[in-house]
Amino acid sequence: MIQAVSPRTRASALALLSLAALSLGGCGQQAHATPPSTQVAAAAAAPTTPPVSTVTLPPAPVPATFDVAALSERVRPMVVNITTTHESRGRQGLDPFEFFFGPHGGGRLGPQIQRPPQTALGTGFIIDPSGYVVTNEHVIHDASGVRVRLADEREFEAEVVGRDPKLDLALLHLKGAAGLPVAPLGSSELLRVGEHVLAVGNPFGLGHTVTLGIVSAKARAIGAGPYDDFIQTDASINPGNSGGPLFNWRGEVVGINTAIRAGANGIGFAIPVDALKDVLPQLREKGYVERGKLGLLFQPITRDLASALKLDAPKGALVAELEPGGAAARAGIKPGDVIVAVNDVPVHHAEELPRLVARNPPGSEIEVTVLRAQKRHEIVARLDALQDEASEAASRARPGQGARPERQQSAEKLGIQVSDVAGDGVRVDGVARGSDVQELKVGDVILEVNGTPIKDVAGLRAAIAKLKEGSVALVKVRRGKAVQFAAVPVPTR
Repeated sequence: MIQAVSPRTRASALALLSLAALSLGGCGQQAHATPPSTQVAAAAAAPTTPPVSTVTLPPAPVPATFDVAALSERVRPMVVNITTTHESRGRQGLDPFEFFFGPHGGGRLGPQIQRPPQTALGTGFIIDPSGYVVTNEHVIHDASGVRVRLADEREFEAEVVGRDPKLDLALLHLKGAAGLPVAPLGSSELLRVGEHVLAVGNPFGLGHTVTLGIVSAKARAIGAGPYDDFIQTDASINPGNSGGPLFNWRGEVVGINTAIRAGANGIGFAIPVDALKDVLPQLREKGYVERGKLGLLFQPITRDLASALKLDAPKGALVAELEPGGAAARAGIKPGDVIVAVNDVPVHHAEELPRLVARNPPGSEIEVTVLRAQKRHEIVARLDALQDEASEAASRARPGQGARPERQQSAEKLGIQVSDVAGDGVRVDGVARGSDVQELKVGDVILEVNGTPIKDVAGLRAAIAKLKEGSVALVKVRRGKAVQFAAVPVPTR
């Protein structure tokens, strides 16, 4: 049976429910009611709690949302396809054996004849409305003819205005061109690792092709030349892309695509555009690049060498040998100096030194900061002109000094066999098995130990006797025609 509830009874029940709700607190735990006056007194007596400090994190980077299609459409007219013609000589007839196994397979070959010219493909980009185009030097190297096709299918004959084989850059001029769209040059110095880039080129002769990627790394040395400083990217680069531009998301050229890693996917290299901007005026005005030369040989600093030189870290370039009468020698730089800066630009790695020096023309003065016996020196050097690699190598080559047939003697403390040589120095004839001396090789000629010149075996023994056990000796040696330093640990007995 359902019993009716009066309004007065319903009101009393609601009041009781409200009071019960106020008496509950926490996670299901019961709390006792406290009179209001008591609550105020407790609040006044409670200690003041300082506000909780919060760490404000920087906002997360916003993913790149630029319009790749619009960027590709905008930069496409600035990029050109290059076809070069090369004269070729071959042999008359084709031996079937050669067809399957190559020219060294043993087949009979006919006399040499002139074959039809061969063609090669590359890419470039326009930097001047009157038709100046930048590409790689290896694209036009030894070419008897160069033709350039624009994005609108127009073709022009091109003449080579300037070459820089050391940086692998070339400047072309399109005959009769005018009013062409220009690719703006950006800054490779400001380019960040992880930034999006767009490569445009002519891979495998397919014509204008765009690929998107990021900057994977900067300042890569890949053994391509004395001024290696490549941008590494995973934007797809293939044969035919050489000389093409690498654009940032603003449509500025930040690199010149030039090399790929054989057998690797997603690894390509581009010349920084700042290197192009350094040499572009000379390529246009002279057709070649003049660079300053400091006149020294140097080597990287390993951790062992840093320990022997008492350096805080393995940074800088260690001067191994000076060109007689060269800029470094005239300025007072000495073998054993550690070059740590050029014109206030730090030299963190030894391979940075040639690039920093080569930025300056012959006859200019540069300030070279060196560490000598843990003291910092600022030296001003007036640069000579850098010769081409062949003549430079010939000019610094010296006749080898043969060894006299002297009896071998031992330097027990270092565990090596040595003998006197004609002139100054001591030749290493053997290294004891199990010796800690890994930096010295048979045939090395020891010239100095910790700065003390070594003229003969007796002088070497005297210098070794002064070495403390457990220390690291700085040994200057001649290895072939090169002079370099080695860090040699002195064993403890």
